[in-house]
Amino acid sequence: MHSFIKKHYASIRRYALLTAISCLTYFITHAQDGNAGIQEATSKVKSYFSTGCNLMYAIGAVVGLVGAVKVFNKWNSGDHDTGKVAAAWFGSCIFLVVVATVLKSFFGV
Repeated sequence: MHSFIKKHYASIRRYALLTAISCLTYFITHAQDGNAGIQEATSKVKSYFSTGCNLMYAIGAVVGLVGAVKVFNKWNSGDHDTGKVAAAWFGSCIFLVVVATVLKSFFGV
């Protein structure tokens, strides 16, 4: 096999060079603009952002319901710190809603 390579060295070199040029030409002609990829990524992130904000609103609603049930149970059992617990749960719900709204307005989505 070694003698075959020595005998056809010039042909092998020529075919290797042609293959390399063909591959390079293929990659250059099929290369895409980076701006198109960045624009596509930006549009996808914007669509996910809207869905994420809606998810935050839904989580805020669930947290509000859970908090209301816990505060109601504390109030019925006669605990004296019901006001603090109610303020904490209400504050967490307001925080989630405000964060989602502020992020939407900050990023202009």
